[in-house]
Amino acid sequence: MNDRRRTDGGRRALAAGVAALAALTALVVAVAGCATGSGTVGSASNSPSPSPVSAAVLTITPTTGAHRADPQRGITVRARHGSILKVTVKSNGEPVVGERNDTWTTWHNTWPLNTSTRYTVRAKAVDRNGLTTTAVSTFRTLTPSHTFSAQIFQAYGQSYGVGMPVMVTFSQPVTNKRAVEQSLQLWSSKPVVGAWYWDGDYRVYFRPRNYWRPHTTVRFVGHLDGVEAAPGVYGTHTLRQTFEIGRSLIVVVDTANHHMHVYLDRHLFGTWPVSTGKPGDETPNGTYLTIEKGNPVEMKGPDYDLMVPLSVRFTWSGAYLHAAAWSVGSQGFSNVSHGCVNMSPANAQTYYDMAVPGEPVTVIGSPRPGAWGNGWTMWFLSWKDYLKGSALQQAVRVGPDGSRFVAPGSLPPSRARSPLDCPQAGNSQPY
Repeated sequence: MNDRRRTDGGRRALAAGVAALAALTALVVAVAGCATGSGTVGSASNSPSPSPVSAAVLTITPTTGAHRADPQRGITVRARHGSILKVTVKSNGEPVVGERNDTWTTWHNTWPLNTSTRYTVRAKAVDRNGLTTTAVSTFRTLTPSHTFSAQIFQAYGQSYGVGMPVMVTFSQPVTNKRAVEQSLQLWSSKPVVGAWYWDGDYRVYFRPRNYWRPHTTVRFVGHLDGVEAAPGVYGTHTLRQTFEIGRSLIVVVDTANHHMHVYLDRHLFGTWPVSTGKPGDETPNGTYLTIEKGNPVEMKGPDYDLMVPLSVRFTWSGAYLHAAAWSVGSQGFSNVSHGCVNMSPANAQTYYDMAVPGEPVTVIGSPRPGAWGNGWTMWFLSWKDYLKGSALQQAVRVGPDGSRFVAPGSLPPSRARSPLDCPQAGNSQPY
């Protein structure tokens, strides 16, 4: 009896333990099911995977924290194992534009950065699997100790003749002419081909290969802020100007035949008798440009001091086209002036009323050569010789979309004819 009760009690205890263990197992399974969102126990193979990482690697120069970045060297973004999708640059200076290379692995800004300016660059790249990555750099450009400034001759909205060059003058000598020339940009409403020419260290001129087409709007931007023109000497401003090329007014003065041909809007307007410089004071040959005019202008010489009416200047040494009532009897027959071109008062009035700066005045038939720099003498040079004055040895194509440097040999031959489209080569030489 006693043994049987112990056996029954053990069996009952064992059954209770099994039941309790089953209940605990059911509870564990239920809890596990809630945790995994399924009816099975979770495992490592079902845990979330980390997001895939792009293989593309971006680098930005200058790096974050740079505080004396070279504005002329600018910004370079490079991508390894991927392609550059987008680059944005923010600052409180001029907007920054740039271009990618053909493989989309490098981006560089087009124009120099501004001096003393904080920039933030954001770049985005993609790898071949379509995964993207981004990079950011914030830096500041240097503040120069020495600076230069520039001025352009043209005035805003003013009209000039078809021979007018774009003339830029610098406050300090420019030794890094290539960098400065690369920073100069032009737009024109009518396409033109030209080149920049350095006249010493302080002046650079843009002249078309042939005369401007009449009624052309020209816009100039000198991206000079950040350009190192000489060691340690930087520009700190951007120079802008817009001006007009007006109608075509061209004159050819024949000193040997004592007449002046006047071409207006590309048609012969008149053939006027004139008197030019007498022996010893010959009017020099060359294609000049009108500079300024006055009514009257005081003219002085060894034996005269006159107030001369209706005077249009074309040399610095004092050669003008002007009215000369006192020489009307000689006009068309002989040269009696001190180097100027004498016209009748009526013809002088007509020309004076039409003349603006930059209109071609070609003198031919004289035994005296013209002197470079005695006036605006850019048209003394042939196109081939003018190109030699470019620091880049490049021509410039200009149009409504802007300008770009091109190899001179890539240009088609010019079909321009003298005197309406261009002057003759060697025009400053004596006859």
